[in-house]
Amino acid sequence: MKISLSRVASCFALVVALVFAPDPALAKGKAEHVVVVVWDGMRPDFIAPQYCPTLYGLAMDGVFFSRNHSTYITSTEVNGTSLATGMHPGRSGILANSDYQPELSVLSTFATESLDAIRRGDLLTDGNYIRAATLPEILQDAGIPTITAGSKPVVLLHDRSWRKGSHVERQSVTLFEGKTLPRAAGEALPKVNEDKAFPTTVTHPNSGQDNWTTRSLIRSLWRNGVPKYTLLWLSEPDKSQHETGVGSTTSVAAIELSDKNLAEVIKALKEKSVFEKTDIMVVSDHGFSTIQRGPKIVDVLKRNGFTAAKKFDNPEPDDVMVVDLGGSVMFYVVDRTESVIQRLVAFLQTSDFAGVIFSRLKIEGTFPLDAVRYGSTNNAPDVLIALRWSGDRNEHGAPGMMSAMDGTKGKGSHASLSAFDTRNTLVASGPDFKKGFLNEMPSGNIDVTPTVLWILGVKPPAPLDGRVLHEALATSNERVPKLVERRIEATRQVGFFRWTQYLKYSEVGHAVYFDEGNGEPKLGQ
Repeated sequence: MKISLSRVASCFALVVALVFAPDPALAKGKAEHVVVVVWDGMRPDFIAPQYCPTLYGLAMDGVFFSRNHSTYITSTEVNGTSLATGMHPGRSGILANSDYQPELSVLSTFATESLDAIRRGDLLTDGNYIRAATLPEILQDAGIPTITAGSKPVVLLHDRSWRKGSHVERQSVTLFEGKTLPRAAGEALPKVNEDKAFPTTVTHPNSGQDNWTTRSLIRSLWRNGVPKYTLLWLSEPDKSQHETGVGSTTSVAAIELSDKNLAEVIKALKEKSVFEKTDIMVVSDHGFSTIQRGPKIVDVLKRNGFTAAKKFDNPEPDDVMVVDLGGSVMFYVVDRTESVIQRLVAFLQTSDFAGVIFSRLKIEGTFPLDAVRYGSTNNAPDVLIALRWSGDRNEHGAPGMMSAMDGTKGKGSHASLSAFDTRNTLVASGPDFKKGFLNEMPSGNIDVTPTVLWILGVKPPAPLDGRVLHEALATSNERVPKLVERRIEATRQVGFFRWTQYLKYSEVGHAVYFDEGNGEPKLGQ
């Protein structure tokens, strides 16, 4: 019997479709599309019609998550990875915005989201720079093309592949800082931006870069249709809050800018007749605080007998690498000399800037790194501190003040265990979400990936730290686990000071969310 090549091709296409199609038993959601929009650094207490009517309207029509949490360290790259993987940094391997790994950079720290670090890391680890599959990777493996776009390079931590093997991978695009993977996908982007290339200059608000990225997505990357999954990462209000503080006129204008770009996304979905079939999730990577003081920690350590630096020249055993993360600081002791680590912790427990101290070693008055799911991986620091904070208000009336290493008073920062850094934005609206629902159950950035996978009917390849947000889903009848709230403390007598620190966290089933932590030394017993 003669079999035509066209029939063979048709059969092969059917087999491929069956292999890569989502498991019908897992297909829970009604939405045909999911769009995640990240407002970098957006605090939930600024979601008001006065500042962002579009986002406020989505929250009123859908679900406002009043107790959403950033993962610690409350910074962009850590939470960009948590949003991508549904995991805490101890499992994803991305521990900070700036990291110190001698195999990647012997003398200094490096930006974890930089293309150079990502490529080097993947080469050294056989493709495991991030130690977990990301949401775009999982969806592409399930036969679902994705688009990941951002005006910041953090989106590379979502989809960094530059070798596009399968047809689905070749259909998937990553746009970062005006560049694309694959490179050819970026050739048409200036045309939809008045023949202008991606602006390299950051302004406050950062309208040029965010508007360019949004237009590139909706006018070019969506030209042939909206894929099942899209992520858009906007740089504001983070850029403006860093420069001018929380609640400043410029920072409020930055919130308005992000709201206008969100409105453009919604308008495009309506014009393409898919808005009613789309779940939209608007999330921020972290909250924000205003800098009250900027301790010069390296100088302070040097005055107290430590050989400390932010960049090594000629490192020797016992030297201390100090990694500035804003509201947190990592310390790496060369050769991990225990006596130096012990002395460093004792000094920090008498300082006027430490808030919560975590240690690799078991030291009185500290918490282990695993207390914040940070993990004791090879690249984890010997000591990690979250800097001290308060609920005081800044000159603009916004609460949340903190110490930030080398910071400038009045400017903004984050990355601490302040309640104003750990609490961040999550709003969701669409056919799978309840209408006009205020979700008071704790949730977090680690829950975005499992919830999106549930909606699209794709099973994660490994257990995740996050959970599906069943309490907010109109299409789910799953029972939500009971909430448990916990507080731990650690104390130590150091000379005539009594050091005390605490950490508050919430548990919903297996998911853990960090609410806040702080500490200080006091005179006496």
